[in-house]
Amino acid sequence: AARSRSLFLWDDGRPMRFYLRPGLAKLRLAPLVLAGGGRLCRVQEPGAVLLAQPGEAAPDGAVSTEYVTECVERSQRLPLEPFLLAARGRLAFTEAEDAALLEAVRGQGTVRVSGRALWMELERSGLTRHSWQAMRDRYLRHLRPRLWEPPQTEDPAQVRGLFAAANREFESTESESDSSDVAELSTQDGVGRSPGETASDLKTGPEDSAFPGIQLQRQERPKSTCSSNVVGQVVKTMEHFMEKFAVDLFTVTQAFLKNSGDVEATSYFLQTGQRLDGYPVWNREDDLDLQKDDEHVRNKLIAKFGAENVAKRIVFRES
Repeated sequence: AARSRSLFLWDDGRPMRFYLRPGLAKLRLAPLVLAGGGRLCRVQEPGAVLLAQPGEAAPDGAVSTEYVTECVERSQRLPLEPFLLAARGRLAFTEAEDAALLEAVRGQGTVRVSGRALWMELERSGLTRHSWQAMRDRYLRHLRPRLWEPPQTEDPAQVRGLFAAANREFESTESESDSSDVAELSTQDGVGRSPGETASDLKTGPEDSAFPGIQLQRQERPKSTCSSNVVGQVVKTMEHFMEKFAVDLFTVTQAFLKNSGDVEATSYFLQTGQRLDGYPVWNREDDLDLQKDDEHVRNKLIAKFGAENVAKRIVFRES
């Protein structure tokens, strides 16, 4: 009881002052604040802690009303910083929480990170104070884009470097076991559009390939050099997918790798988690089998993907 009466006192013994606009939340929290030695202001005063409920519009610097209840439940005065709300009323992520998210997803496959199973596990483990949806949104929209910024120039070497980096992760982390979470890549931007509408808007040329040097309709065409015009089109296509499906550059690049660079197939895959032609997407094990000089293995791949897709994959991997 003695502890609770000094719960909302600063270290120098001064009572903490809180301002919360009139409403049910204030009626609920007022007894807790007063019992803990704090004070409630009738109007917002300088130096007073501005409280707001998570989810409601709040100015920068506002503190979640959860601060009061958490202090009471733990019977100790907690630091304010972890309970700061972003401008739109969401509980802000601290630097420590951002670091914890980056550490938790390190080494996880791209598809798993874009799904929901991983984030639900992290929520159950109590990694942060946030829901699994908030953690996934924080990582995909804010943290990972900082690690993989889109190319700012149309330098062919720069784009090739990006593809090489994504390919390394594809070859080391992707497997069929991750495919259950692929459908989570689709977002509200894709809801309500038919596959035909999505694909028809994204044609970039007669070959429908975002990767230079690949003639999908005529595989015998020799590989071409990577001109700045072609690279510019690649960048624009990838940036369009990032905006359309609300995913980062690395996710888009991985999707292209799984669909052999086909623009239509990649668009449909990002929207639905499935191939446009009904065949499965390529993974690292399939590519390893493709390199084997074994007719039986090659026939198994043809049965799985179709002869045309196997031929396209060979050209794509060699480009």
